[in-house]
Amino acid sequence: MLHILKSASMALLLTLSATVLAQSDSLSVFSDMDGKPQRLEDHTGGGKWLVVMIWASDCHICNIEAPTYNTFHEAQQDKGTAVLGISMDGEEHRAAAMKFIERHDLSFPNLIGEPGMVSLYYAAMTQESLRGTPTFLVYDPDGEIVAAQAGAVSVDAIESFIAKKNAARLAKQ
Repeated sequence: MLHILKSASMALLLTLSATVLAQSDSLSVFSDMDGKPQRLEDHTGGGKWLVVMIWASDCHICNIEAPTYNTFHEAQQDKGTAVLGISMDGEEHRAAAMKFIERHDLSFPNLIGEPGMVSLYYAAMTQESLRGTPTFLVYDPDGEIVAAQAGAVSVDAIESFIAKKNAARLAKQ
């Protein structure tokens, strides 16, 4: 019985997520920190790898990881990899999100979304439920999602993953 309920819940979640994606042209899931509507797709592709860090200002691990990913972004942005942050703080906590960005002196761009909408968007992209923050997504240079991982992820692991994927891409050419 529990298996049936879990399956039905996931099916409902995926249906709702698909609706969010289908309406993404008319419904903005994210905005930049100035309130301007943004689409994640506007940041993917273009020949660069994109590492997305989904964070919340009150997340202890996010506060530890953010400076490391800022250093990574600064070192890699001219070498074919960039970082994009997505805050789950929502409009109600936009000021806390801004303080997070300022506290860590983040140079990578950050978007913000309502927690429920970010969760639905994540489910639509990964076919999995968002389990918490931080969560990382990796998009290849063609804009395709190639990895999703909840929890802290070392920059070394991201670099190794991208290097392996780049080697595989070159081998196919």
